[in-house]
Amino acid sequence: MKKLKWMPAATAMSAALLLAACGDDTTEKKETSSKEDLGSIELAYVEWDSEVASTYVVAEVLESVGYNVDITPLDNAIMWEAVSKGEADAMVSGWLPATHASQYEKYGADVEDLGPNLQGAKIGLVVPSYMEATSIADLSTEAASTITGIEAGAGVVAAAERALETYPNLESWSLQPSSSGAMTVALEQAIKNEEDIVVTGWSPHWKFANYDLKYLEDPEGVFGGEESIHTFVRQNLEKESPDAFKILDAFEWTTEDIEEVMLNIYSGTKPEEAAQQWIEENQDVVNKWTEGIEK
Repeated sequence: MKKLKWMPAATAMSAALLLAACGDDTTEKKETSSKEDLGSIELAYVEWDSEVASTYVVAEVLESVGYNVDITPLDNAIMWEAVSKGEADAMVSGWLPATHASQYEKYGADVEDLGPNLQGAKIGLVVPSYMEATSIADLSTEAASTITGIEAGAGVVAAAERALETYPNLESWSLQPSSSGAMTVALEQAIKNEEDIVVTGWSPHWKFANYDLKYLEDPEGVFGGEESIHTFVRQNLEKESPDAFKILDAFEWTTEDIEEVMLNIYSGTKPEEAAQQWIEENQDVVNKWTEGIEK
């Protein structure tokens, strides 16, 4: 498995032409070796802890049946664009109906939705349980009137921006975008010092197993209700890579499954090793994903 940095199609084409002009023989070697396997699959994902876990597990399963798998971390919007243009084959990171609503509206007609791979997901504003507030409407001046967010452009960040506009008590509040990692570090530090903090949160996520946290109630419904995480693939994948399509179509697991992998990664295990360990311990589940495929 290779972790790649994404480049636009035009840039990739230029690089390929340059290699060909220089007479590099690596392409030929790859083509020769690929005849002995099922070919290559590229998975795109957004670097949220949940999507790292699911993408690495799917990648390991695809490799186990004979695919060469590349995984590419991307900004949320670019991930959708890459699959819609066929620059990536699939992603298992589509949060619907609310979190990725704008991306689905823009790219949904150009990708194939294979349905949910995980039910019961959720987004919202999250605080330590020791804070008195139980609803977004209860907030006043806690946490320096600041919501600690993740990457700008993420669906949960966009929802938090709408919350600032919707709730009168948040008129003087601000949203501080950062990253998934920076948000969890800030959360850990605040809890260690028993300080107030309000973060953009989502589940499944390992932080709910590690810390005593709660979602703030959302009486205005800004963050939506229950979410599902969907698998999306590029057009024609079923025809061109039928076994990969079958696995991606069958891929489905539970919150407990994904949180087990996430916690293992958080504890210091490399993502690919955490994925392999989960697969070894859950062959009955994986066998359903690969049923009918020769290994």
